[in-house]
Amino acid sequence: MNQPWNGHDTQVLVVAAVGIAIVVLLIIWAKMHAFLALSIGSLFVGIASGIALDKVTTSYETGVGGVLGYVGVLIALGAMLGKLLADSGGADKIVDTLLHGRAATLPWKMALIAGIIGIPMFFEIGLVLLIPVVMLAVHRSEGPAMRLGIPALAGLSVLHGFIPPHPGPLAAIGILHANVGVTLAFGLLIAVPTVIIAGPLFGRLAARMVPIGAAGAGLAVTVGSGGNAQTADPQDQGTGQGTGQGTQAGSQRRDAPLGKAQDLDATRSPSFTWTLVTLLSPLVLMLIKAGADIWMDKGAALRPLLDFIGDPVFALLVAVLLAMLTFGTRVGFSASTLTKKIGQSLLPIVGVMLIVGAGGGFKQVLVDGGTGTAIAKIAVAASLSALVLGWIIAVLIRLATGSATVATVTAAGIIAPLATGLTPAQLALVVLAIGAGSLFFSHVNDAGFWLVKEYFGLTVGQTIKTWSVMETIISVVGFGFTLLLSAFV
Repeated sequence: MNQPWNGHDTQVLVVAAVGIAIVVLLIIWAKMHAFLALSIGSLFVGIASGIALDKVTTSYETGVGGVLGYVGVLIALGAMLGKLLADSGGADKIVDTLLHGRAATLPWKMALIAGIIGIPMFFEIGLVLLIPVVMLAVHRSEGPAMRLGIPALAGLSVLHGFIPPHPGPLAAIGILHANVGVTLAFGLLIAVPTVIIAGPLFGRLAARMVPIGAAGAGLAVTVGSGGNAQTADPQDQGTGQGTGQGTQAGSQRRDAPLGKAQDLDATRSPSFTWTLVTLLSPLVLMLIKAGADIWMDKGAALRPLLDFIGDPVFALLVAVLLAMLTFGTRVGFSASTLTKKIGQSLLPIVGVMLIVGAGGGFKQVLVDGGTGTAIAKIAVAASLSALVLGWIIAVLIRLATGSATVATVTAAGIIAPLATGLTPAQLALVVLAIGAGSLFFSHVNDAGFWLVKEYFGLTVGQTIKTWSVMETIISVVGFGFTLLLSAFV
């Protein structure tokens, strides 16, 4: 980083800018899938940066394999857990249990429900499951939809940006070689106040700005013909935080009970206690490892065991195996039905896994071409920390592409050289800063923007006033808490 600036540094920065522009144009203008756009952009950057032609594809493949070798397994296990949670009726049990009580507590409970359901699920899956619940609660309370909708959206979005095992944070952790447990612990510390501010508190203001009741496609899902749940068209479009992945909740049953996600093959529902135990088991195991990383000496006799059980692969595998009992055989699913459902859970995640992998490839050619080193020189000269630079880069890519996942993976790759030598706590905070930046101001180039608009029956202007502003609040507040936390670690 102390080497002088040279012509190659200028070249690779120009090439990186053009490469990112190519990716943006292919995604937005040519409507190309993000995987193909990132692959094309990666090969261009590799060639134009001066990497030997016979090494360009090798660099890209190394990046893809390096990310997917770690992240892919976790994404798959998370999808299995989410599928079993929904089809068993576990999600319904959480909702039915927490929605009892005074109407004034509904926004806070909605944020809590979104947080619990969102732990193992991708944003769009949780959204499609939660929207009917939101509309039912709005219909019963006869209040404005945004009062309950914003807390639910905030809970899902914050988890998507800050908390593993969601794809963006996991990808950044893999690229920056951060500690999953430490990132998870810090992420939870930041997520709670961020959800409160961007959810129930902002929801009051949003409800006054856009005072609509239950409407839109979400209402159609809730009160479809004959009182049964209907599948709304927007969920079939590949939704969420711009990841381009489909939604396993697209199988929201046409003949299921009102607002329910439970599969008709389930003869009974899991208890609320066992649902929570199953969902929180991987978090507990990972937090135990995080505690050991912080407070236990590496030579301690128990350290290898705690490192093993707290590894995300083992923790999520345990949760899936437990879910096969609590969300599987105990609710009436046969072994063959369980096998079928686990297979179905993998179909919607192919897109996001490919995007994450291609993002890793894009990152690798940037690193191998020298882009990261050039940016690090600028950052050092400008006295910008990896924390601040990571947030800024993620914001810019998010605004340009509409994809939180692409923004996270690309920003992490650019920041990687600056992160060398940082402590595990500092690395975790860089991951969270990038995650915060990746959520900044969702607008018309984000498929999630249109899904929210259609589900709530909003105009484009109303969606910007509510959803887009909420995403910006999450990004800024989350980054602010990350900076605050960095002052103590």
